[in-house]
Amino acid sequence: MFVPPATDRPVWRSADEPTLRELSERARATLGTPWPTPLARDFARYFRDGDRDTYEQAIWGRHQRLARAVVLAAATLDPVWLDEVADGVTLFCEQSTWCWPAHDDTFTRHGSVLPTVTDPYVDLGAGEVAADLAWTDHVLGAQLDERFPGLRARIRHEVDRRVLRPFTERRDWHWLGLDGPVHNWNPWIHSNILIATSLLVASPARREQLTGLVVEGIGRYAAAVPADGAIDEGYHYWWFGALRYLETLERLGRDLDPELIAFPHRVHLGGPWYLNHADGPARPSPHQPWHALHRLARLAATRDSSSAARDTSSASRDTSSASRDTSSAARDAEAHAAAHRRPGEPVAHESHGLGYLLQAVVDQDWIAAVPAASPLPRDVWFGSTQVLLARPAAGGTAGLTLAVKGGHNGENHNHNDVGSFIVARDGVPVLIDPGRPTYTAQTFGPRRYEIWTMRSTWHNTPSIRGVEQAAGRSFAARDVVVDVDAGSLTLDLAGAYPRDDVRRWVRTARLDRTTGTITIRDSWEMLPGTGRTVLHLVAAGEVTLTGGGADIDGISVAWGDRPCTVTSRRLDDPLLTDVWGDRLTRLDIDVTTLGPVGTLELTVKERR
Repeated sequence: MFVPPATDRPVWRSADEPTLRELSERARATLGTPWPTPLARDFARYFRDGDRDTYEQAIWGRHQRLARAVVLAAATLDPVWLDEVADGVTLFCEQSTWCWPAHDDTFTRHGSVLPTVTDPYVDLGAGEVAADLAWTDHVLGAQLDERFPGLRARIRHEVDRRVLRPFTERRDWHWLGLDGPVHNWNPWIHSNILIATSLLVASPARREQLTGLVVEGIGRYAAAVPADGAIDEGYHYWWFGALRYLETLERLGRDLDPELIAFPHRVHLGGPWYLNHADGPARPSPHQPWHALHRLARLAATRDSSSAARDTSSASRDTSSASRDTSSAARDAEAHAAAHRRPGEPVAHESHGLGYLLQAVVDQDWIAAVPAASPLPRDVWFGSTQVLLARPAAGGTAGLTLAVKGGHNGENHNHNDVGSFIVARDGVPVLIDPGRPTYTAQTFGPRRYEIWTMRSTWHNTPSIRGVEQAAGRSFAARDVVVDVDAGSLTLDLAGAYPRDDVRRWVRTARLDRTTGTITIRDSWEMLPGTGRTVLHLVAAGEVTLTGGGADIDGISVAWGDRPCTVTSRRLDDPLLTDVWGDRLTRLDIDVTTLGPVGTLELTVKERR
């Protein structure tokens, strides 16, 4: 989306007033105080004790303070905010690195636990700073030239030195997808490089070179996106990967993918809750750039409608029908975004990032958007990731919703969770996937699966003869059969376990829409052997055992005459406590004595 410079006074005089008012309150609270300072000791901590969050929080504090100042300066032209902008820009330009410590290869290449300023690394953090400085230059260029001559030249020098030149000269970046899986880094970084190129690079030849590399790079991401629009990293990372890809297509004038645009509303459970897999939280931050989804959905619907209108031959009528289907998906996505619009409340928050904040405050369509209801489709099936979501009826959250996944244990941001399921009551998860704690050096290292939230033992899966699921693409669901209309998914989990004695472990998860009951039926066949076999259920809320079952926050779960042990886990990480409170409970239903060939059926019902 085009954001005009501050010299376009009619546009900036109509910027969203509630947002400006709240930005001003928060900005004035920090005005004149020291800016957040990323310290050497905090950068080095990643290599010493694994902490990466302390350093990153200082960086995000700088980004947010600069974002507030840029928008206020553009809206008011007040020298106070221009001075604040210049301070923030200069601090970023003087920062030793724009790279986050967890990503920098300074240690492997140079043996250093501090940034190597002569060898900048292009990562997510570097791309974010480059884009923020480019947006600042674009919006406030005239004002900076008048008040701080030379600052814009410094911006161009630093962005070129730290990002654009390394991007073109060093082509072994893992996120390019040249020799490994393509993930959210690819569009996230490429989108920011395209912004910096478009707004800062004057040379047509240089601009063409950089844009060509961006097009080439996101082409690899495009090739990895499945036709059904599923994101194996889940809803949370849609905002940091798929959205950036869609925005890059928009800036390049390319067609958008309505299936990809539809992903967020298709995994919406209700209210603030979303179906979460991998490292995503079940209740994400409310500060998402909904205006960006709203704009892209509008654009996709408009383009599809225009395409359908141009189809006049009999041979093209099927295409018109397909266009109406994709246009409907885009309109549903637009409604889902509008469901988060609250008239009279701010349209954006600085935690979205400067670019998103700038776009939101001048987007009159978003400012005037009328709140809508989230579509909440009755059935969703992503064949590429083998994820089924089924609810009693479209358009509402009442009753029990079932989500179950197959897939494999080599997904992006993977958790070992083949065959795991989630049950929500009235849109709120009760049998759950915990998500993930704060990232540390361990998170993406060889000891990742020592973190309890990543293990199958803390997902709704079995442990077979004392063995949990293993990580890797080869550990996958087999013989997957879906009946979307019946709200049913059947899959063999045996392949997810590093055992040779499990011939099959067939799980069928089904929502009976007539009775509102969910059943999870496991049947297995193993060779003779020893070891304890249990079915894990991870629950949020109060749990009371009832004899052959349990009551859990408005639902009853029954499993018959099988012993069950209860583990209560205290939570102390804010990324978990903000979602679930201070504890989670795990039920371990022991089926060992049923023998090597057996069956167990769980039933889940509402308690009204």
